[in-house]
Amino acid sequence: MYYIGIDIGGMSVKGGLVDATGKIYVKDSFKTNPTEDPTVMIADIAKLCRSLSEKSGVKLEDIKGVGIGVPGTINNQTGVITYANNINFENVPIVAELKKHISLPVQIGNDANCAALGEVAFGSAKGMDNIIFVTLGTGVGSGIILDGKIFEGQGGAGAEAGHMCLVLGGELCTCGKRGCWEAYASATALIRQTKRAAEKYPNSLLAKTIAEEGKVSGRTAFVAARANDPAGKAVVKRYVRYIAEGLVSLVNIFRPTALIIGGGISNEGDYLIKRLQRLVSYYSYGGKRNPDVKVIKAELLNDAGILGAAALLLK
Repeated sequence: MYYIGIDIGGMSVKGGLVDATGKIYVKDSFKTNPTEDPTVMIADIAKLCRSLSEKSGVKLEDIKGVGIGVPGTINNQTGVITYANNINFENVPIVAELKKHISLPVQIGNDANCAALGEVAFGSAKGMDNIIFVTLGTGVGSGIILDGKIFEGQGGAGAEAGHMCLVLGGELCTCGKRGCWEAYASATALIRQTKRAAEKYPNSLLAKTIAEEGKVSGRTAFVAARANDPAGKAVVKRYVRYIAEGLVSLVNIFRPTALIIGGGISNEGDYLIKRLQRLVSYYSYGGKRNPDVKVIKAELLNDAGILGAAALLLK
């Protein structure tokens, strides 16, 4: 059986033809234009589906359905994107609109929820029924799988762990509130923390690296820390604590089998994951008295959106 997974992002829309084992046969994409009429993008998604069919040699009528992951609030009961700020969608009936162009079943979901489902179906959480997926990128996204099902909350607006409060009255978040976990644990936050440390310690390797490269990325502090630079190590230590504090709160509420860490920062691998595991195991309620929660790096990486969206049709 074949399925199409569509991953809508702020920069591009990616699609892939996938089978029930998670094998991707062909991929394609087009650039996102947040200023255009949503119906134009939806028509382009239909064209993308046809392109995937043609390139793979699988007839459109032999494809079992289309799954679509969207960054925002999704109501999969009505097939409506309630609100997705980075693509400028509000109350867009994407399922009904797409069916004007192609006659296939369509399922939609929040992109982080899709990524969580993808990891359970095809990735590092395969076989687990209770996991929380956390993506550390421009923001902090989260997807929660409970008893094998996506937890979405009322109207599909739940599971926004990135916006739980970490510091009362703290850093300003993009959501307009202060002190959100996202404002401390995202790659954007790490870049801000790295810049501040470089300004405070201008003679550090951290500052010299920034001067030489002419930019700061989510990797900068980790590179300096690995080189034993005190400023870099301090930034990383504090940043990892910020991530861990949010993870501990999630563990104390849900006690999942595992926490799956994705996003660009997860590419730091064991240097990050092992530190998070120690902190989560130590600070979670009850410590060693309660079941331990594994901290695992996500496996699907750049294909998480496509595979997760396709997994909506398998759930």
